[in-house]
Amino acid sequence: MDKNIGFNRNILLPWLDAAASLVAETRDASEIRRRLEPVVGQTIASRENRRKAIDILIHIWLKTASEAPELHAEAVQRFQDAASPGDRLWLHYGLTLVAYPFFRQVAAAIGQLARNQDRITAGVVKQRLAAERGPLGSMHKAVERVIFSLRHWGVLSRSGRADEYAVGPKAPAASSKDVEKWLLACALYAHPGDEVPFIDLVRLPELFPFQFSIGMDDLRGNGRFALQRHGEAWDGVRLVSG
Repeated sequence: MDKNIGFNRNILLPWLDAAASLVAETRDASEIRRRLEPVVGQTIASRENRRKAIDILIHIWLKTASEAPELHAEAVQRFQDAASPGDRLWLHYGLTLVAYPFFRQVAAAIGQLARNQDRITAGVVKQRLAAERGPLGSMHKAVERVIFSLRHWGVLSRSGRADEYAVGPKAPAASSKDVEKWLLACALYAHPGDEVPFIDLVRLPELFPFQFSIGMDDLRGNGRFALQRHGEAWDGVRLVSG
């Protein structure tokens, strides 16, 4: 797997659901891989392509346990206790941000474009990524993989033109503010900056599929976040633990 990109296969929501369910049962990567084979195999015939897709699923739902143990543990528990099926998308998305910086960059490019237009093209997203990362031989296909996955996850849709996608609809609202706070923590973990103004945090372009109802007061007293007032201008938020 290209360590600079990683997210290089189409990833379907049922596969993510299966991976999350298996991680709740076992942390044995070989066992999880064995049990994901028939799930992914219903769609992917090629053994090598199945392996790559399962690698991504395992990275998202298993290997993030070593990268961000608290965020991962909460995700596993919340997946099991999900009060709403919509919460699962929040959980999958958050751990994918943690697992793959490239996914975050593609999502951020889409979110930035969506602020000024309701349709995006893969070509323009690729141009933005190339400007940020420089030319990468495997990047163009990987951008298409992320866009396909987001479309399958229901937050992008085909427009009437080839290579053009409508942004939306928004993901279902989270069942609680705790789910919202968890996703914000994932976004902070994945963000290249150590601190983000709160007003920008809830509007990060990579979080374009989601709507938040929380305010600064909802983060106070939560040991995961540190809040700092910068004069009278803005309140900064940084992650204390992940």
